[in-house]
Amino acid sequence: MLEGPATASHTPARRRRLAFWWSGGIALALAIGLGLWLRPWDPAPFPVAVETAALAPVTRVLAVNGRVAALHSVDVRALVSGQLAEVLVDEGDAVQSGTELARLDSSTQQAMVRQAVAGLDAARVAREQAAATYARTQALGANVARSVLEDAERSLQAATQDVTRMTTLVEQAQIHLADYTISAPITGTVLELNVEPGQNVDPSTVLLTIADLSQLVVETDVDEAHAMQIRAGQQALLQLLGDTTGRGGRVAFVSQRVDPATGGLAVKLAFDDPVTAPVGLTVTANIIVERQDAAVTVPRTAIRTGDDGTAVLVVVDGIAHRRPVAVIDWPAARLIVTAGLAPGDVVIVDAAGIVDGQAVRVERR
Repeated sequence: MLEGPATASHTPARRRRLAFWWSGGIALALAIGLGLWLRPWDPAPFPVAVETAALAPVTRVLAVNGRVAALHSVDVRALVSGQLAEVLVDEGDAVQSGTELARLDSSTQQAMVRQAVAGLDAARVAREQAAATYARTQALGANVARSVLEDAERSLQAATQDVTRMTTLVEQAQIHLADYTISAPITGTVLELNVEPGQNVDPSTVLLTIADLSQLVVETDVDEAHAMQIRAGQQALLQLLGDTTGRGGRVAFVSQRVDPATGGLAVKLAFDDPVTAPVGLTVTANIIVERQDAAVTVPRTAIRTGDDGTAVLVVVDGIAHRRPVAVIDWPAARLIVTAGLAPGDVVIVDAAGIVDGQAVRVERR
């Protein structure tokens, strides 16, 4: 028959088609299984930098900027008003206590002194005359009326009182005359000279400033947020602008008053060793507030603060977990953790953009 050979020829082709479809099905099933296992639609673990919490020595410092100042300085003012006749020093001059610095025009006061002296001389002459009259009257004894003797005695007493009064006026005039000469109140250096001869001045005018440059300090302000942490005697590291050598120092003075206008607490830092530097030079100071032999610290960027408190993110089995912590808030790049972390915890150093429960891939620092 004719059908026999045709049927035999179709059998191998059919088998090949079945084998192809079976192979394709198996490959598709494997691909689907692999996709379900790999889950490519799931986000890849987010790469994070971490560090392992560990105990280590910690020094807590407060960084502030200040300026060099003299421990002792005086703004010199005139005690009286007048025209400045002479300025006897220049800026930068070294002066001793009592050195004449300037003179005011004292011609009017000198005239008052001469007038007072003349009055004193007249009072003395009157007293001598009254004394002579009293002596003559007394010598007459019973030949003179008692009332005459009493009048002579009263005249002598009045003349004596006039001498005393005029002597006091002369002394006052001479003292006032001395106020027209301005002298150095301390030994030091003239830092500023603010006036010129011929200028009219009064007791409110600062003529010049004298400072004792043998004792220099650093004057600075500490924000009131840290005022309770600063105490006299704390050590400090001082760096003068333009000087490559750091210098040791200490807190020498802490004001007991916060400036309500600025919120600053005035602090003075003393140098451990004498230093020569221009007054007003900028100084960077690190005040050592606390030292701990062993404490856990984390970068400030690791801290998350919100309505639910302060926390960090720690990595456990590739998952970020929120961990509440307590820290000492301080203006520093690293903060001391007082509770919530233990040595060995793996902490994400930058928690920005990471949520609790997120898969992460660790990249150690």
